[in-house]
Amino acid sequence: MLITAIPAGFVAGLFGIGGGLITIPVLYYIFGLLGIDQLYIMHLAVGTSFAIIIPTSTVSVLTHHKYKAVDFNIVKNYGLFVIIGVIIGTIFAASLKTKSLVLFFAVIIFLLGVYLILIKEKEETILVEMKLHLKIIFGFIVGFISSMMGIAGAIMNVPILKYFGYSINKAIGSAAAIGFLIALFGAVGFLVSGNYLKTELPMSVGFINIPAFLIFIPLTTLMARLGAKTVHKINKKKVSKFFGIFLLIVSIRFFYEYIKL
Repeated sequence: MLITAIPAGFVAGLFGIGGGLITIPVLYYIFGLLGIDQLYIMHLAVGTSFAIIIPTSTVSVLTHHKYKAVDFNIVKNYGLFVIIGVIIGTIFAASLKTKSLVLFFAVIIFLLGVYLILIKEKEETILVEMKLHLKIIFGFIVGFISSMMGIAGAIMNVPILKYFGYSINKAIGSAAAIGFLIALFGAVGFLVSGNYLKTELPMSVGFINIPAFLIFIPLTTLMARLGAKTVHKINKKKVSKFFGIFLLIVSIRFFYEYIKL
């Protein structure tokens, strides 16, 4: 777990993603070795991931804010609909079959990755206003999918914000702030649902495993700050391309997961 926490935290700060894409597979594997009920392993991994993302994204956002790379207006106006998506997503998380969702997720992430690799970097000014209906649609989809996957949503929000004219740095910083909201409401949702189902998983509160949370937090928060600082020292075009490549790698992983399901 300690080894995993280092790259998870750094990538969380660098790309504003929260680290769930790295921590969930590891938590899933470890919980399996510990003999956790197969029926609830994925739920426990997702809920614990959200809990870890809360302090990790907090450090990331504060660091990005120092570089004036967080647009709190979009976080407030767009984030509201993301939260609605998260709440509804967590309600269905316990029973919804995820194979089709995983395939959809993999395809979308692949297309977003290609988009980021090919797009030219714009100035920091927002060139296109995100209309209310687009905030509702994108926000709900991002929140819903993120809640099912245990991620902070930046792998979707960064390309979305880029499309509407944000620089890559401000897109990452703002996405990290939105990711905090996703993690907060996601963690509460999985905590409540775990207690409601009376799972009584060892050393856990609801679907949040306390030892895993305590082990990850010190390193992920430390590395998130370093990652967030690093992104502001790298050429913007390179950051955008690196993020695009990262998304392509993530999409390949999810295509693989889809095949295994």
